[in-house]
Amino acid sequence: MKSFREVAIEIAREAGTFLSGKLNSAHKIDYKGEINLVTEGDKISEKMITSRINQLFPDHDILAEEFTFTNRGSDFRWIVDPLDGTTNYAHGYPFFCVSIALKKLDEIILGVIYNPMLKELFVTEKGGGAFLNGREIHVSNTIRIAESFLATGFPYDIREDTQNNLNYFNEMIMKARAIRRAGSAALDLAYVAAGRFDGFWELKLNPWDTAAGWLMVEEAGGVVTDMRGKKYYLESPIILASNGRIHEEMMDVLKGASPIL
Repeated sequence: MKSFREVAIEIAREAGTFLSGKLNSAHKIDYKGEINLVTEGDKISEKMITSRINQLFPDHDILAEEFTFTNRGSDFRWIVDPLDGTTNYAHGYPFFCVSIALKKLDEIILGVIYNPMLKELFVTEKGGGAFLNGREIHVSNTIRIAESFLATGFPYDIREDTQNNLNYFNEMIMKARAIRRAGSAALDLAYVAAGRFDGFWELKLNPWDTAAGWLMVEEAGGVVTDMRGKKYYLESPIILASNGRIHEEMMDVLKGASPIL
């Protein structure tokens, strides 16, 4: 039987190839909220991934973004984002990925993030390092936030809830070299692991957004916590990931942000 790693890589590539092939086609778009989209690509990709997992590991549990949740009492749970960057995808903007993680009991043990447009495959296993297309990757060496290249994102309820990251962004943009909001939290985390970004923070993410990337950053030598430096959980309201060298300074900036009115 193929290993968990081999299976995750294979199905991530298959789903990513399908998505990239349909990027410039007309998309059927449904709405989970005013600006929270879901395309037929999300649904088909999820079906491709979860059907393979169910076929190969019928006793395992699955948590996926769109419609798949199984709770069979297994020690293993696959956490799947079949298309991270749906809004990008719906508009033909070529920045999106497939993210697959495997959790054993309370610990993420495997993460795969595949960007089909660049054919970049990020893979990590607990205790085994992090890799991009087979080459080991590491976080950056940046030591000052003034020289840092950061990433963030904004929640889908930005229009309805004042807890929308605008105050943190306004504070951080004045301290960092630059900040990007590219629209895929999984790829943002993979890029921190690869040293492309020095740090990343975001509010109100879901387990499928961060599971694979969380492990990726830590295995690449980085640090992942909540905003106040406490242990990160998949249910944490804020994730803060960095190369570790600017982590304290990032926390200080976030803590100093203007209070939300």
